[in-house]
Amino acid sequence: MKVGLIGFGRTGKSVASVLLHSSDTTLEWVIRGSANPERRSAAQYLDIDTDNPAMIFGHDEIAMRDLLDRQPVDVIIDFSGHDGLDLYAEEARARGIAVISAISQYPEERVTQLRTLGEHTRVLWSPNITLGINFLILAAKILKQIAPEADIEIIEEHFAAKPETSGTARVIAETLDKSAEDIKSIRAGGIVGRHEILFGFPYQTVRLSHESIAREAFGNGVLFAARNLLSRERGFYSMQDLLEPYVREQVANG
Repeated sequence: MKVGLIGFGRTGKSVASVLLHSSDTTLEWVIRGSANPERRSAAQYLDIDTDNPAMIFGHDEIAMRDLLDRQPVDVIIDFSGHDGLDLYAEEARARGIAVISAISQYPEERVTQLRTLGEHTRVLWSPNITLGINFLILAAKILKQIAPEADIEIIEEHFAAKPETSGTARVIAETLDKSAEDIKSIRAGGIVGRHEILFGFPYQTVRLSHESIAREAFGNGVLFAARNLLSRERGFYSMQDLLEPYVREQVANG
């Protein structure tokens, strides 16, 4: 499976590291905001011992059409920002390249753009693409169906410099029919990310929690998403869509 990565910040670097160590994916190229005058490969930049030659390009250094002509990919993975879609959406549509977007928050017009792109190829958008957080959301949905009368609180914790409420917490709130204004946010130190969903019952409390210890967790989620997305028909998917068949299979098998 050939992949291209857009975004090479802290999380993008961690994802690139996971992809470079994966035995069933080949990282073909990386696009970041700034130029790469040293012409280093991703492996050289990250000091990983591999012969993978994937180069890093600044987004103004090469046209996406030319890059894909020279180094085609099966999946484009986006860890950049709101405007990353402008780099690749048209080429992905025309070539039928699958897209995995892990942008935490999009303006509504960008979500519409993704959904439209899903009419032509396979598109997955997950504000938090770690397997653990998506399993937590799935488990919370099931518990809410079992006990809709329970009180629900959502708590999210992140590093001190993160200004906004996390996109993941907003997705959790929307999934559980809660207002984003009810989310409790904690900012301290270098917390990568922690989310907790508290279910309050009259005589018991259930706490579902997930903590990202390192950003490589996002890379593991990307691998799961890519492996499962490519077997799907074209459309617009969430991580929940990819996880639910495993739950149904487990229930069916007892």
